[in-house]
Amino acid sequence: MSDVRIILMQTYHPGNIGAVARAMKTMGLNELYLVNPLEYPHAEASNRAAGALDVLDNAKVVSSLNEAVQGCTQVFATTARRRGYTRPQKTAEQAAQWVKEHPAEKVAIVFGRERMGLSNEDIEACHQILYVPGNPEYDVLNLAAAVQIVSYELFKHSKLAATVDTEQASEYAPAEDMERFYQHLETTLSDTGFLIKNHPGEAMQRLKQMFARAQPTDKELRMLRGILSSVDRLIPED
Repeated sequence: MSDVRIILMQTYHPGNIGAVARAMKTMGLNELYLVNPLEYPHAEASNRAAGALDVLDNAKVVSSLNEAVQGCTQVFATTARRRGYTRPQKTAEQAAQWVKEHPAEKVAIVFGRERMGLSNEDIEACHQILYVPGNPEYDVLNLAAAVQIVSYELFKHSKLAATVDTEQASEYAPAEDMERFYQHLETTLSDTGFLIKNHPGEAMQRLKQMFARAQPTDKELRMLRGILSSVDRLIPED
């Protein structure tokens, strides 16, 4: 559970931040990141946190999702329901099972804004989709309730994982390495003429979706970067 990070995007109501901290602590989670909260710190956040002030006081405030996922090797984007995204999609229970089966990975779970959830750009920065099935006629969860459900599933599966080897090496590349790979890929494809410079358009978006589905390991990512570097050496200098 110490390797799971909860990230809240641009939280509007400070009371929800405190309620999330409380939901996390009841299930053994303690790493909270806040991306551009509207009001924080705030007395209402502290009041709603109750006995989880330690989680709240240790929360890190950052300016972007990219900064929040630094060091994480697997990032889940939460949505209200299964959607037409091209990334792997799992229920909260299935996601918790994945975390149990990959104990060496540093996992982040990203929750969206109260009023609009996560943007498409936010989701593109994540590896997998996590959703909580509910009433199709009204499946909107309060932010703290959504965190509580996901935290409970993580806690439940962590109790079942006592015999899992947690000393194995991480399999997946950190999020920042994936972002550097995408930047390298876009530059190389622009230099070769495959992409129009400064206007990568839909092609780069589809390539990112493809690699998100493929889930390249750290070793595979280094190999892909090596391939791009070998192509770079063949490109004539201006």
